[in-house]
Amino acid sequence: MNDAHDPTTREQDAPETEVDAQQAARDAQRVADDVVARVLARAGTAVHDGGTVHTTYDGEQLDLEERTSLRRVAGLSTELQDVTEVEYRQLRLERVVLVGLWGAAGTTQASAEISLRELAALAETAGSEVLDGLLQRRQNPDPGTYLGSGKASELAGVVAATGADTVIVDGELAPSQRRALEDVVRVKVVDRTALILDIFAQHAKSREGKAQVELAQLEYLLPRLRGWGESMSRQAGGQVGGAGAGMGSRGPGETKIELDRRRIRDRMAKLRREIAAMEPARLTKRASRRKNAIPSVAIAGYTNAGKSSLLNRLTDAGVLVENALFATLDPTVRRAQAADGRVYTLADTVGFVRNLPHQLVEAFRSTLEEVADSDLVLHVVDASHPDPEGQIAAVRHVFADIPGAMDVPEIIILNKVDLAEPDVVARLRSREHGAVVVSAHTGEGIEQLQAVIADQLPRPGVTVDVVIPYDRGDLVHRVHESGEIDREEHTPAGTALRGRVDEGLATELRAAAVHD
Repeated sequence: MNDAHDPTTREQDAPETEVDAQQAARDAQRVADDVVARVLARAGTAVHDGGTVHTTYDGEQLDLEERTSLRRVAGLSTELQDVTEVEYRQLRLERVVLVGLWGAAGTTQASAEISLRELAALAETAGSEVLDGLLQRRQNPDPGTYLGSGKASELAGVVAATGADTVIVDGELAPSQRRALEDVVRVKVVDRTALILDIFAQHAKSREGKAQVELAQLEYLLPRLRGWGESMSRQAGGQVGGAGAGMGSRGPGETKIELDRRRIRDRMAKLRREIAAMEPARLTKRASRRKNAIPSVAIAGYTNAGKSSLLNRLTDAGVLVENALFATLDPTVRRAQAADGRVYTLADTVGFVRNLPHQLVEAFRSTLEEVADSDLVLHVVDASHPDPEGQIAAVRHVFADIPGAMDVPEIIILNKVDLAEPDVVARLRSREHGAVVVSAHTGEGIEQLQAVIADQLPRPGVTVDVVIPYDRGDLVHRVHESGEIDREEHTPAGTALRGRVDEGLATELRAAAVHD
């Protein structure tokens, strides 16, 4: 008689399809739990304990010391117990729970794990402490709470149990989804886009970089303003509660949220004008390099692929190097010398990431145009990453949004070969023909890379055979920098040069040449 109340018996009596569905659900949950456990076990990898390992090519790294001194640290309350704590200007770590979905078209368990691991690294780079995670198998996000009511309630329990104060969703939330999820979990909810914008806001240093980040943040914030109670619906002007403010004050008024939106739009317009005003300075520098026929090379790639380390190895620039996501935001341009002696400029650009917020692509368009205006792109790939092909695809997806970027010759550089699996490197080389394998840390492959750069740089096309008087040594110097010399001889009349230069320099050489 008790069999009717036995859940095991009920499961056995259930239709086979229902039993299969229940087993599939349990299997999916087990897979999700295993993924979250692995992600949490690797938490802390965004920044190594004790700091990043540097080489002598990285210089003194003073910028890194400054950034580290201002990083948020655990255990330091925002309520000051002693006045000396003011000197540290550090905040209590946000305690976060990660949320992700998998099972939609094109997503697998492996891709979900890689994405969630990246989200954990992003959270740690932003200064947060990852406490727990929740991964749900679902074909499409719930239009209400992103997770669905059941999973959202489960997430609320995880948040309460861990004492978290923030939930980070591995995706982009609609304003209504964020509000609905916050109402359930009762803590702040941010999505992947907001997290990336926060990191950009922390790391931007130049005036233009700060303006670009603020513009992107405001574009993201505008549709997501939320009113709390009556504070956002009060109107300015008109008569309130029958107590008039006098003639001239009556009118339709403006709600608080409408006022905030107008102020944001005004600020965005001002930022766009400021960014546009900064562009001529960059164009002037770019035009100066073009006038002197100095080839330009841009370093691009996924965030934390080792672009700044490679720049330091090639130029001794000493720019900031940190084992963290989005360490570099402000582009750096340095002079470098190719293996054949020609001088070129090397520009370090902002790193890319999967699903890079479109607000950032738009705001940083003027900076990203360095890639489109270059003569050669060094596309740096982290060969030790679990999904290097995904990194390459994400970077090329951003290139496609920059007019002219896809037309620039590209060299794939497989970096961190000292940490990568040999079979992964072999697989990548078979897919990306002409790829160069290097290690910016150990120096392996750097000589081969320099030879490839020299071979790929645009070559001057005008042949000259002139004698330059000794008082025009500046022209001879420019030929050494940007031209190719076949013969150089010192004669009583001046320096005899035979070689190839660009058209502009050829005109100057012929005008200054000694004629018989």
